[in-house]
Order: sequence, then C-alpha cells, then structure tokens
Amino acid sequence: MSRTIVHVMRHGEVHNPQGILYGRLPGYRLSERGRAQAEAVADWLAQRDIVYVVASPLERAQETAAPIAARHELPIAVDEDLIESTNVFQGQRVSPGDGALRNPLNWWHLRNPRRPSWGEPYHQIAARMKAALERARAKAAGHEAVCVSHQLPVETLRRAMTGQNLHHFPTRRMCNLASVTSFYFDGDEFVGWGYSELAGR
Repeated sequence: MSRTIVHVMRHGEVHNPQGILYGRLPGYRLSERGRAQAEAVADWLAQRDIVYVVASPLERAQETAAPIAARHELPIAVDEDLIESTNVFQGQRVSPGDGALRNPLNWWHLRNPRRPSWGEPYHQIAARMKAALERARAKAAGHEAVCVSHQLPVETLRRAMTGQNLHHFPTRRMCNLASVTSFYFDGDEFVGWGYSELAGR
C-alpha cells in the first residue's frame, strides 16, 4: 500500500493586543512572532515530500501556509472545512478575570460544556475536519500534505481520529501555536499519528 502523511498544523501567533476572541472575524493576522513560527515550520517541512498545501480561508491560516507552499513551489488551496469553529463570544474579551464570562447574561451559553453550548458542536467540527483530512489524503496519495487550521478544530480532529472523548478542558489541548499533528495512512487506512512543536512554544 502507498504511505501518505497529512500534517495538520495550527496557525502561528496572532497580533491581538486587546485579547479579543477573534473566531472567524476578518483582519486578524500573524504577529511578528507568528510569522517567525510559520517560517520555522516551513524550514522543517522543506525536505519533506509535500505535494499539497491547503488552509482555512482566514488570514492567519493563509499567512501560516504561505512559506510552506513557497518552499515547495505549490499554490495554497482553500478548504472551508478547516475554518475556526463558531463561538457566541466572538468579538469579546473572555479572560477569566474580566470580559464576557463575568456577565451573568452570558452564563446560559456555558450550560453544557459537552456539546459545547457556546459554539459549534464538537461532532460537527469532527465531521468537517475528517472530511478535510480525507480530501487532503486523497490529493497527496503516496506523498505528504499540509493542512493549516485552528486550535479547536485540530484538537477535535485528533480526538476523533484516536477515539478520545470530543469534549475536553481547553487547558488540556495538545495543540500549541504552530504545532503540527501528523496523521499516517497506509492506503486509505489510518495507522498512527504524531505531534511536534517545531517552532517552540
């Protein structure tokens, strides 16, 4: 069987001095550190057999994918299924000590963390991310692909692929900035995965 690897990457650090939960809002781009993170991962992937690069349509994902695509002289495809999850707190500050979470009017949105009740259901995130993973696997059959997405979608995909509960504490995610979660396939059979923090924390 042909061996295929799909690397699913979280975008680099975003310039966000106000600490807004930016979600799917336009205009949130990589910080200087985020651009350096993207370059570091691109350097590491430069010698890999990458034949397909695809990203969420959001600016931070596109900017993270750019140096990877450039190293391999590839275009950046766009897959809407790689986009950030929806969240009712988008556009607000959500720090534990201040912001939207302190407002009792918002507590109804926190009633069911297993769904979660504040945003896109985990099972929907898992379904669309698995669909994007499968498309990338098919495009790169026998080679390697890179998908650039966002923290919660990547974490949910890893949990879905490895049989873990989809609901989880956000502080326990294995998906730091510019990290790469790699999924290994023999033919169309999923056979393993790995996790790397190539740009540091």
